[in-house]
This record gives sequence, structure tokens and C-alpha cells, in this order.
Amino acid sequence: MDSTTSTESEVAYDIPPILKVYKNGRIERLAGFEVVPPGLDPETNVESKDVVIAEKDGVSARLYIPKTTYPPTQKLPILVYFHGGAFIIGTPFSPNYHNLLNNVVSKANVIGVSVHYRRAPEHPVPIAHEDSWSALKWVASHIGGNGVEEWLNKYGDFEKVFVAGDSAGANIASYLGIRVGLEQLPGLKLEGVALVHPYFWGTEPLECEAERAEGTAKVHQLWRFTCPTTTGSDDPIINPGQDPNLGKLACGRVLVCVAEKDLLKDRGWHYKELLQKSDWPGVVDVVETKDEDHVFHMSDPNCDNAKALLNQIVSFIK
Repeated sequence: MDSTTSTESEVAYDIPPILKVYKNGRIERLAGFEVVPPGLDPETNVESKDVVIAEKDGVSARLYIPKTTYPPTQKLPILVYFHGGAFIIGTPFSPNYHNLLNNVVSKANVIGVSVHYRRAPEHPVPIAHEDSWSALKWVASHIGGNGVEEWLNKYGDFEKVFVAGDSAGANIASYLGIRVGLEQLPGLKLEGVALVHPYFWGTEPLECEAERAEGTAKVHQLWRFTCPTTTGSDDPIINPGQDPNLGKLACGRVLVCVAEKDLLKDRGWHYKELLQKSDWPGVVDVVETKDEDHVFHMSDPNCDNAKALLNQIVSFIK
């Protein structure tokens, strides 16, 4: 075997079940690459289409609108959603996220904007966060009805905007809530932030992390892999307890969903404590799902607990 062949097949970095990086630099994603087209979903009567936000950076989104009463007789709240996948895998176009947005948009009667940001390791964190900020600014560019997208111009209620996400996407949603508080988007009112199994971390282990040394080591390693320039696990991007601007969160309501068996569970509860200790004046609720693990609702969306989780998000928006 010559040296070229050996570097093609030799693995330099392996994160099951997410990806493999080979010694020659080739990256193989192991999940989250299936895609489904947009269109009218017959089950929920929600229509979707894909839009370009920043062509040179490859930032785009899938937009959703309920067709039950179309055109809507009143303006609809806007939900801007960020997918999970450790900042590495997944897209808004994968079947599980497409189905999730169809269901949330239908039940909550909102316009959905599911954001496609650039992913690590080709585009290290915080590129995902900057792309997501660009996407939120793009949404805000429709205030006044002069944007490029008719659904937002005609039917979007910019006084009722929500940001949400799961896992890495929840991390991004929290970051954006703080950034809106710092930089403002005039005319856009951030009503609430919903974080599902948020990917937060820190150097000091919390209770459930201390009992799972192997898992925690992997999370530390994963974070450094996705953000090579990081100062470590107390970087404010991954550890909200180290972010001096946490109290600037721009919304009045936060929902945090955690799962009993999830290694990241205590980080969700800790986020509530941190918010309450800060000078943020809003209300934060944590909902814990028993007997479930990280993003269980993505792998088994039809189970009773997944349906209950969906309804919690919907009632938070409504």
C-alpha cells in the first residue's frame, strides 16, 4: 500500500456517530445528510420553499407557512429555528427537521424560518453563530414590507418573533437572544427563546457529568474540535455562566427542555439558575422529560414523549 492510499483510509479523528476525518483531510459525515424537497405537506397543510440568504457564504433557509386559512386574515408570529448536530451535521432539509417544522408551524400557526448555517470542521465555530445572526438580520430586513420574501413582507408579525433550536441549535438561539439585546434589531420584538436539550458546557463538572467521566471527556474534545480557536470549555459561547452579557437576553420568556438521561441535562437546569441570578427581568421555565436521552424526539418523533415535547413548544409560542 503506498502512502497516498494509507492516508486515504487512515482515520485521524473519529466521533461516532457523527463523523470521521481522514489523515488526508477528507471528511465523512455519518448522519444528517438525507434531504427532502420543500412543498405542500398534505398531513399538516403547511407549504415550504427554500430561499437564499447569503449566496457567497452558502447561508440559506427553508420557509414554512400554514395554508389552513390562506391568505391569513391576520399577521402571523415568526419562528426562526436552528437545527442541532454538534455544529457538524444536519440541515433544515433533512426529513426529521422538515417534519418537525411542518408540525410546529401547523400547530402554532406561525411562519417558520429554518436556517441553514455553515458547519464545522470546514467552517469552525463561531461561523455558525455569525451565519445565524446574518439570517436573523435578513428576517428583520422585511420589517416595513420591503424585503425580498413575500411571505414575510405580507404575513410576518415582527412584534412576535421567537428563536428556537435543539442541541447546538439551542446554543445558537441563546447566543442570538443575547446579541439582539446588545445590538438591537429595530422593529423586531423578540418574544421568546425556546431551547431544546441545549448544548452548553463548562470546565467544572455538574452533578450528572461528574458520574460520566468518559462522556464528559468526549464533549470537551468535541468542543475543541468544532472551535479550534477556543479558550476551552469556559468559552462564553459554550458556557453561558462565563458570558457577562447573559442578562442582556432580549426576550421576556425562555423555555428550556431537558431529558432525564441526557449528559447535558444539568446544563439546562443551570441555565435557568444563571438567568435568575443575572439582571435579566424575564421568566424562565424548565421542562424535564423522564426516561429519555438527548434529542430523542428527532430519532422517534411519533413516541408519546416526543408529541408532548412538541406540544410544550407550541403552547410556549401560543
